Amino acid sequence: MITHPLLTELTRRARTEAHARRQAACPCGATTLADRPDATVVRHADTVAKAHAPDTTPADLIPRLTAAAHLPGILLNPLHETPVDLHGRLVTFWPYGAPVDPENPDAAPWEPAATLLAHLHRTPAPAALPPMRGPVKAALAIARLLAAARHRHSPAVAPVLRAWSALPAWARAETPMSDTTTLCHGDLHLGQLVRHPAPDGPWRLIDVDDLGVGEPAWDLARPAAWYACGLLPPEDWARFLGAYRAAGGPAVPADGDPWPALDVPARALTVQTAARAVAKAIEADRPLDEVEQTVVDACDRMGSAPPELADGFAK
Repeated sequence: MITHPLLTELTRRARTEAHARRQAACPCGATTLADRPDATVVRHADTVAKAHAPDTTPADLIPRLTAAAHLPGILLNPLHETPVDLHGRLVTFWPYGAPVDPENPDAAPWEPAATLLAHLHRTPAPAALPPMRGPVKAALAIARLLAAARHRHSPAVAPVLRAWSALPAWARAETPMSDTTTLCHGDLHLGQLVRHPAPDGPWRLIDVDDLGVGEPAWDLARPAAWYACGLLPPEDWARFLGAYRAAGGPAVPADGDPWPALDVPARALTVQTAARAVAKAIEADRPLDEVEQTVVDACDRMGSAPPELADGFAK
């Protein structure tokens, strides 16, 4: 986890940035929004400071910040386009946005999420933007699973690895993606949306760590995988897909069967989700919960099913 000096300094810098931006008195009080090995996020009033993963480089992060700064209707804009270095970690500053309420799934913004994605995918990618990191994150999840499995056996490991080995090389981050021009988010889920200004401004996408050029179907893959696994109701999937198509999103055909385009990314996201779930269960020395077992079961089916099974891969 994060070292105490970095958390202390991150909190101080968030306060300084918040006070510099406010004309009225500040309702002081810092809140740690996330504290993980790959990211730590601190909020002070209407300002958020984020310490990025230790291996994040300026060459990768700065073009992503620049892209976000020039897409105000799609991505939340950073307060500065250049990160600062705190205790060896790159730190960025952002306005606070109100997140999706996890306790109210009926209010999930599926249509706004899909519309923002479609607009993102249709926006010309800025020069020098790195590749979208979706497949890399899937490969990192597998690496974590393999590391965990070296310490403790789990029967859930084998079906996940079989499903992983059945994916094409590009989806395993072993070869480049064929699309090198489409602007993609790289890690779309409902936690990547906020309302800004809070609490009821328009929805915006957040988190530029995986932003880049690549296969736009990857951005639809997580809800597609949830739908295929039976974890997302068909009506919610229809809302998401319909809104994406209505906004002219290029990742799937305008009508007809979307699964030839979505099948590989949806399988990859299912494997990534399962790998993370099994690794966490092994590390905590606990059994899989019902949802975790569902995605592992989907991997088991995927590992023995022909690729053309498409949206039936988890059934």
